[in-house]
This record gives sequence, structure tokens and C-alpha cells, in this order.
Amino acid sequence: MIEVEDLSFEKLMVENNSGGVCQMGGGGVIREWKDIPMELLLRIASLVDDRTVIVASGVCSGWRDAISWGLTHLSLSWCKRNMNNLVLSLAPKFMKLQVLTLRQDLPQLEDNGVETIANHCHELQDLDLSKSFKLTDRSLYALAHGCPNLTKLNISGCSAFSDGAVANLAERCRNLRVLNLCGCVKAATDKALKAIGYYCNRMQTVNLGWCDKVGDEGVMSLAYGCPDLRALDLCGCVLITDESVIALANNCPHLRSLGLYFCQHITDRAMYSLAQSRVKNKHEMWASMKKHRYEDEGLMNLNISQCTALTPPAVQAVCEAFPALHTCPDRHSLIISGCLNLTSVHCACSVQAHRARVLHPAH
Repeated sequence: MIEVEDLSFEKLMVENNSGGVCQMGGGGVIREWKDIPMELLLRIASLVDDRTVIVASGVCSGWRDAISWGLTHLSLSWCKRNMNNLVLSLAPKFMKLQVLTLRQDLPQLEDNGVETIANHCHELQDLDLSKSFKLTDRSLYALAHGCPNLTKLNISGCSAFSDGAVANLAERCRNLRVLNLCGCVKAATDKALKAIGYYCNRMQTVNLGWCDKVGDEGVMSLAYGCPDLRALDLCGCVLITDESVIALANNCPHLRSLGLYFCQHITDRAMYSLAQSRVKNKHEMWASMKKHRYEDEGLMNLNISQCTALTPPAVQAVCEAFPALHTCPDRHSLIISGCLNLTSVHCACSVQAHRARVLHPAH
């Protein structure tokens, strides 16, 4: 067996169609393209772009079989035309895919393409279908049945999906950890979020941006059912109130990023609940401090832009409770744009920098 690390392009100088041979370091001889060891072929495939890999898979049956069994990551986002036909052709060959990116600028992918993926790529874990405007519930039902190992799914902008299809997917793909539903107005409802909270208890990241049918009931279901939640984007979810934030503060101790842009029903009560959640479990906090820096725990990003009901004392309390939240320009992680009444809120390092300028003015 030839080690991949021992192989180089110099050892692959085959004079194709001229009768030449290539002497391998281990003594083997390459006389034809099909003689190239699988290890070397896969090493080469890892160094070239996805288009070249696809071309290489058509050189001969040996290359096709080797790449089919060895290829785990593939992106077709470079394809500007006929992506669906390409998927129909490739999915039955590349059955070991674990990561597949099919992001589109213009809608190309159709349900039969996704169904082909679901029928052949049963090991798929990470799938990006963003901006697939032509897809319907048929695609989600196919993925639910054929790809139960999904851990990451991006269907942002897929406006035709329904909440029933998302609920069915959640029931069958219980290992989901990252789900992007941004702009999926019909799919992201309280019904769908209840199913996610009930079945997908390992969920860590959810994007619900601009899903204006999401309410407190759905967000609270996420908070209660997904205690390991790390990032939640609720930007533009205009129905939610303080109850959603309070549920997150009380049940999701690992929350690091929270987007509340334009959630104008959020008041100081929500901010104080976040601040108080920081010190509720003192024993856990001190145990964590022994292993990590204190400022690396808790909220690290908070977007409350256009939350015009908030007052400076409440937001300042959050800023002081979570040292990783910054208002200073270099580390802008507490975003308060559009809230003119919050201009007095400052993080600790911003205050320290101001004091330094006052005590030691530049000459």
C-alpha cells in the first residue's frame, strides 16, 4: 500500500497515449490511467476544484469508481446553468457524499434533483439548498426519508416549503444541529418550531430571520426543547415579545448569539432577564471560569437594532453582565443602531479607553 503522503505529482508523470510508463516509488509501474492507485487519485482530487473532479470521474471506469467511493465533499454552486441535470447525473455516482453545496444565484434545482440525492446519498450530513425557489415540499419529504443523518441544512429563501414538511423533517432527522430557515415565511411557524423543539434536542444554531409568522409559542418551544442552543436569529420576527427572550435566558445557558433586530415588542424586561441569567448559576459559572476566560462565556453577539422600547439602564445591565459584548468600534458585538436613546450605553473597554484619553491626553 502506497502512503498518500509519499506521493507527489512528479511520480504521476505518465506519457499518456505514447506508450510511456511511470515508475512509482514503491516499485509499482503505471502503464495506463487506470493503474493510478486510489490513494494518489483521491489526493489529486483533494487538490483541484470540483469541476475538475467531475471531469476526472469520466476518464475511465476505474477513476469513476475510485472518486465515487472516496469523494465526501462537493459544491456545485459554480454551475450557472443546468444544475438540476448535473445533480441527476452525479448523485447516483457519488453515494458517499457527506457535504453537498447547491447554492444558486438563479433558481435551477428542481424536486426530482433533490429526490435523486435522497435516494442515493444516504450518508449526507450537510446540505445547502439556499435560494432554491423552485423546490416544493416533495424535496423535504424526500430528504426526511432518505437522509436521516443530516446535521446541517440550509434552506434559506426556499419560500414554497410548508411548516408541515419542516415538522416531518424534524421528526425524521433528529440529529439536526444547524438549520437555516431565513426567509422561509410559510415553513417557519410555531407549528414547525414545536416539532423542532420536540424532536431535535441537539439543535445549536437556528436562523429564523424575517419569518414574520414566528411567535412566542414557537420560540419558547425551541428554548425548552433545545438546551444546547448557541445561536438564534430572530431578526424581523415582529410577533415575539419578552416571553421568548425570558425563556431563552432561563433555559439556554450556552446561548452565544441572539438577533432581535426590529423586534419592537421587546422591552427592558427581556434585557434584565438576560442579565440576571448570567449570575443565576454561580457554581457553574465559577467552575467554568477555572477552565476558560470569564469573558468567553455567555452572550458574545447581541443585535437589538430598532428595538426602540429599550432604555439605557437595561441594556447597560446586559453589557456589564456579558464582558464579551462590545460597543467599541474595533469589537462591535452589541449592535444598537437605530436606537438613538441608547447612545449612552458603553462596554467596559470603551469606558476604559475614554478614561485613558482623559487622564493621558495626546500632546
